[in-house]
Amino acid sequence: MIKLRHQQPTVWEGLFAEEVAELWEPWMRVVDELLEDEELLDAVYDAQGKRHPQSRQLGRQQTPAEVALRMLILKHVRNWSYETLEREVRANVVYRSFCRVGMEKVPDAKTLVRLGQAIGPETIRELHDRIVALAQGRGVIQGRKMRVDTTVVESNIHYPTDSGLLNDGARVLTRTMKKIEQKAGGLKRKVRNRTRSVARRVIAIAHALRHKGTEGELQRKKEYGQLLRLTRQILNDSQRVLQEVEALPARRRRGVRGLGERLEAMSEQVRAVVRQTKARVFAGWTQFPDKLVSLFEPQTEIIRKGKAGKPNEFGKLVEVQEAENQIITHYEVYEGRPSDRHLLLPAVEVHRRKLGRVPGWVAADAGFYSRANEEGAQAMGVKYVSIPNRSTRSQERRRWEKQRWFKKGQKWRTGCEGRISVLKRRHGLGRCRYHGLQGMRRWVGLGVIADNLINIGRYLVPQRA
Repeated sequence: MIKLRHQQPTVWEGLFAEEVAELWEPWMRVVDELLEDEELLDAVYDAQGKRHPQSRQLGRQQTPAEVALRMLILKHVRNWSYETLEREVRANVVYRSFCRVGMEKVPDAKTLVRLGQAIGPETIRELHDRIVALAQGRGVIQGRKMRVDTTVVESNIHYPTDSGLLNDGARVLTRTMKKIEQKAGGLKRKVRNRTRSVARRVIAIAHALRHKGTEGELQRKKEYGQLLRLTRQILNDSQRVLQEVEALPARRRRGVRGLGERLEAMSEQVRAVVRQTKARVFAGWTQFPDKLVSLFEPQTEIIRKGKAGKPNEFGKLVEVQEAENQIITHYEVYEGRPSDRHLLLPAVEVHRRKLGRVPGWVAADAGFYSRANEEGAQAMGVKYVSIPNRSTRSQERRRWEKQRWFKKGQKWRTGCEGRISVLKRRHGLGRCRYHGLQGMRRWVGLGVIADNLINIGRYLVPQRA
């Protein structure tokens, strides 16, 4: 069963809460008022009710929606793990009071993980939109200015190499086949473990990389050939195991159905790695379409943002657009890899839809520039479009970009870099710890909400003082 809040506190708990409230940080007081909004609580309450068909009427008491929302936000404000969140809230009366736990039991880390999964990306998007509306209602933002930038949220994977991916695939396939063999009560042929031979070939490839020239290239091709041979043998074993599973009696087959589906899916991914490895090593084809860079996060893309220290990043492209006072009005985690120049006009339209007005001032970096974008934004009602054209040779365009308003817009635009840095360093967006695209959207959304609440608190606290 689900509920909005814990039961009404006793008189003693109320007096104790008043004493603890004096220890709150200033931003907590403002955020505490914002999180009392009924629409925010209703959104979390509805999401919890969708976990199971009878969640609203049957089952054990779930963590109240108010407590779940506040604990998830506190987690991203402090950039804690779920285990650290549980420990800190249990031990600290200020966090207990802020999260509205009181004298009740603090949810454990596993419960918090499941709550985070229950509050999906659609609900988090709804929470974010409501917080933006609350900020506008309190005069924190007016919608007169807009800046937009993109960054990469990296997946939680190791640096991808063909040999490393083949090693991962061999290990997972062998482990899954062993589990099927054990759970099915034995197979006609015992599953052979080739992971040690695969690991030796991977180490030999790493040693061969130290040798340059023709001799080193021949040695690498030789070791890769043996590694691919071992991988194909493991794939053949997986195909044989799947055929044996299909021939099992219905009762035994039902017991290993999930493992069989997992084995089949992983086999397809390993075959894709084999194809791209053969194309790169033996055919010299580096631009392989739909290249797979992780067996565990297959949605991960290779993204190049032109950074000298990190030319290749592995994750998903994230767009962040802000209004005044560093409030993020919209974010998007893209499934594909769109060009920045295709994102400007949709960003202006989203700004107009959410804040009820077209920004008078739009600032972005050179990646967003095109003449069509500049003219389109002006046609939508934007008065000042501060986006540099780095490839121009026109003296007239260079004089245009030296105007005071243009340089002022670019100076304000650089705040996007700082905002992205804070999101990654302080609010946990440096590397996504959720699995899959939807998990990444939850992770990014919660980080953005936490950052917005902090900035709203900073803006409103001086006014109170």
